[in-house]
Amino acid sequence: MHQVAFIGCGNMGSALARAACRSLDPQQVMLANRTLAKAEALAQELGCRVAQDNGQAIQEADYIFLCVKPYLLSPVLAELAPVLEQSQGKVLISVAAGVTLDTLRSFLPAQAQTTPLLRLMPNTCVEIGQGMSALCADPSASQEHVQAVQAILSRSGRVDLVDEANMDAFTSVAGCGPAFVYPFIEALADGGVMVGLPRKQAMEYAAQMMLGAAAMVLETGQHPGALKDAVCSPGGSTIAGVAALEANGLRHAAIQAVLAAYEKNKQLGKQ
Repeated sequence: MHQVAFIGCGNMGSALARAACRSLDPQQVMLANRTLAKAEALAQELGCRVAQDNGQAIQEADYIFLCVKPYLLSPVLAELAPVLEQSQGKVLISVAAGVTLDTLRSFLPAQAQTTPLLRLMPNTCVEIGQGMSALCADPSASQEHVQAVQAILSRSGRVDLVDEANMDAFTSVAGCGPAFVYPFIEALADGGVMVGLPRKQAMEYAAQMMLGAAAMVLETGQHPGALKDAVCSPGGSTIAGVAALEANGLRHAAIQAVLAAYEKNKQLGKQ
């Protein structure tokens, strides 16, 4: 039975911990956070364990998820260096956006250079088991390590193995994407309110519609354009709405959002 630790209980660390506690016995999961009370509150909710500090977490766990901001990764690993130098069998999984596996390894002490490393980029939807995550592995990580991480994340949603060269691109679409979609759901609900729907119902209708439309893309395998065409009757109300979206630059705005996120991801990796 693998012991798993999450260092950092922010939005992403908490979401991944929730997913792990669905896949594993919660007692296999340990939380560590700079503010201990935050880790304690989450552990009480999930029924998992709390580490008094990062050193305890890495000492007792086999698989350690580093759920910290990119600029904190180096100091956190420097703090953990004494434990890593003395321990065998530890596997590190970085969730820091933009930080490559080579950069991550450069943060390790000399005696820990053979530590297996993986890089994970999830989105916050893993919290409810509907996430989309990308996973890549350093040559130091075996197939067994990859499969173990996949098992830990088995209740998080979809996990795709990708080349590291595509991690920033993945992050720009799927990692950042929920924040691009939420304003669109809100805007659709605003439109519903403008035409007379109560706010609560308008929000529910818009969100469920987005959920169903996304499921249609994934489950039918049809191109989104073809699915769109199937809804648009000649001279109908739907094609009028599509034309309004095109006139106001929906596609261009979405593409620019991904490109802006991609450029920022590359910058984060250089800090």
